Amino acid sequence: MDQSIYLTENAPQIRMMFFFSGLVLFLIIELVAPYRRPTISKLNRWIDNISLAMFNTIVLKLLFASILIQTADFATTNNQGVLNTSFLSHMPYWLKTLIVVVFLDFMLYVWHLLNHIMPFLFRFHRVHHSDLNMDVSTATRFHIGELSISMVIKTGLVFFIGAEPGAVIIYETLVVLCAQFHHSSLKVPVLFEKIFGFFFVPPSMHRIHHSVKFNEMDSNYGVIFSLWDRGLGTLKKDIDQDNIAIGMGAYRNYSKIRLKGILIMPFIGTAGR
Repeated sequence: MDQSIYLTENAPQIRMMFFFSGLVLFLIIELVAPYRRPTISKLNRWIDNISLAMFNTIVLKLLFASILIQTADFATTNNQGVLNTSFLSHMPYWLKTLIVVVFLDFMLYVWHLLNHIMPFLFRFHRVHHSDLNMDVSTATRFHIGELSISMVIKTGLVFFIGAEPGAVIIYETLVVLCAQFHHSSLKVPVLFEKIFGFFFVPPSMHRIHHSVKFNEMDSNYGVIFSLWDRGLGTLKKDIDQDNIAIGMGAYRNYSKIRLKGILIMPFIGTAGR
């Protein structure tokens, strides 16, 4: 079977395999050596966050099916997009894949930044930030509205760059695993975080982004690479990690931010923060 056909047909299963593998791995590590103890029921939070993730998966499947991989396959087959121009089409596969990952991650950084500075987008994004504790399940806590808008934009970017299906799957897998890692409540050696954090996003860096303080939340937007924050002036570090309060000031009542509450959150209250 042709590789592109195989990837197009099996992309959801491949992504799901890595998703659950990372979820289980980081959960086990969190339970064995947590960075901080939960302040509310971990079980209840997991029920809410995973239920939301399952709901999102069903809706995205109904709305978009495998549009991302199909778009990549169409662009590659029909020589569409930047990487399929005659000037660039003969580059080695690994280099094309690297360009796709770097390009899409930078655009994800921009998209994340816009979700914070545009009130309409933040209505949906605040669902993610309303989690009162932060662990690997927080990486699944996104409103379907944010994910749907993101999918439309990402599909356009995949077509624009002319990404191959395999490159898109590699990028999507890296996003999932990196997001799970830096949302996890893990005790990570300081030296490792410093070395790893020079290029990539460690938990301490993203923990600052989930701070209840807006001057801390409005920083550290990177997902895979920390280079965007470092180069564009949005990096914040040297914050006392032990004193970071996770969540949002307007959503401190846990009973109001369970599954029903977070589904309707974008449609109630003011658009501001």
